[in-house]
Amino acid sequence: RYRKERKLGEGTYAVVYEGKSPTELATSRQVAIKKIKVRQQKDGLDVSALREIKALQELRHPHILELLDVYAHKGNLNLVLEYLDSDLEQIIKDRSIVFTAANIKSWMLMTLRGIEHCHRNWIVHRDMKPNNLLLSSSGQLKIADFGLARDYADLNAAGRMTSQVVTLWYRAPELLFGARDYASAVDMWSVGCIFAELMLRTPYLPGDSEMQQLDLIFKALGTPTE
Repeated sequence: RYRKERKLGEGTYAVVYEGKSPTELATSRQVAIKKIKVRQQKDGLDVSALREIKALQELRHPHILELLDVYAHKGNLNLVLEYLDSDLEQIIKDRSIVFTAANIKSWMLMTLRGIEHCHRNWIVHRDMKPNNLLLSSSGQLKIADFGLARDYADLNAAGRMTSQVVTLWYRAPELLFGARDYASAVDMWSVGCIFAELMLRTPYLPGDSEMQQLDLIFKALGTPTE
């Protein structure tokens, strides 16, 4: 149905390709095709894929990546997503790219509008970081990768969510302390770390372990009193 053109990246449970929508459509468009590795899962489909599909179907917003289609092919599930050229991590690392305070303000506004929409719909992203903030050639920013997203209004999930979420450098202190009952604040901590990284053009709290991460946080913000 869709033509895969080149591999963009690979994660634990999926491979992402750049591709084209069916040529029989009036206007064929560039898309990103996320192939879920169903065959590698002993118990069927990885729960991350189901969470991502559910979240993206519920969260239609200008600053959230759009899920265009879902289809099965040769035993694998494929998510067809909007294709965007770049991400904030690439922009931050590429020293040939000069960006201004106005750029940072614009990117942060789009990020906050997107994450606000998630939280208004009781969804916590749980993996906010620069390479999950995609950018189009026109400068539009969209939040991507909802594989770790959870509905935090679900009473059955209360006290049962794992603290082993969010890439270490963007992980909130309560998660580092092992909290299992949390909500939107963990995303907002991550967004703050992203903002600092945009200002500094280097990761703000680049810890190598959970203990070092806490130490960096305490050095930056002070140690909590008893």
